[in-house]
Amino acid sequence: MSDLRARAIALYDAFTHEHRDRRAFMAEMVALAGSVAAAEALIAGIAASPAAAQQVAPGDTRLDTAKTSGAEAGHPATAYFAAPKGGRALPLVLVIHENRGLTPHIEDIARRVALAGFRAIAPDLLAPQGGTPTDEDKARAMIGTIDYDLALAQAKAFLAKARGERKGLRTGVVGFCWGGAFVNRLAVADPLLTAGVSYYGPAPDPAEAPRVRTALMLQLAEKDARVNATALPWGEALRKAGKTATTHVYPGVDHAFNNDTSAMRYNAAAAKLSWDRTIAFLRNELDAK
Repeated sequence: MSDLRARAIALYDAFTHEHRDRRAFMAEMVALAGSVAAAEALIAGIAASPAAAQQVAPGDTRLDTAKTSGAEAGHPATAYFAAPKGGRALPLVLVIHENRGLTPHIEDIARRVALAGFRAIAPDLLAPQGGTPTDEDKARAMIGTIDYDLALAQAKAFLAKARGERKGLRTGVVGFCWGGAFVNRLAVADPLLTAGVSYYGPAPDPAEAPRVRTALMLQLAEKDARVNATALPWGEALRKAGKTATTHVYPGVDHAFNNDTSAMRYNAAAAKLSWDRTIAFLRNELDAK
């Protein structure tokens, strides 16, 4: 069963991250599982159920939340905001979504960040293309054609606006999968970004490490060879360049181990430890009280 699970996850990741053909993917899954019904059960266990495993209710009375639309960098922009009630000035943390866009799960992550003592902004980086669709396959296809420079410009605009509202504001970012890769790219692109946490995100060319001024934490899964092939050298290059960079590799877990909406990937122990480390790191780097 363990081998079947590992092979099924590898097939699913190849489909979702390498944009492979759906028919070929389903044929391989059926061959692996032994039947269409068994293949569908495997896929259901691997795939994220966006509204599942909600930890903080949207109407939690401890928080102020809102979803707003407007324009950033000259294009449509949408974002979900969450912050503790009380109006106290707090450090800002961007929450960057996976390749499925701004889902209810990512909004829940933003609320978790807010309850930890930050203002959270979760931008929908698919807004210039019409916004995150309910169809995850469509969302992944849209991510595959995203204007990456525009996405970076919109993220930087959200950060710049917040810094303009409060002098000396420290800003951070946390992202997952596609969003984890985005954290690394944003650290290269925005010299004013204070801190970033990249969860299992592919990394830039190590030659770009000297450009980074952001303190980074890389959260990686031991069984995630695809991501680790670039992320581990990236962490080493950052440290050799004298940057603040910590790499954690969680033994025996798969890519997306923090995503509690995916029954087959989620690892509660690794997720808790990584989240505790994430919040402690952000509080320290952003000087959160």
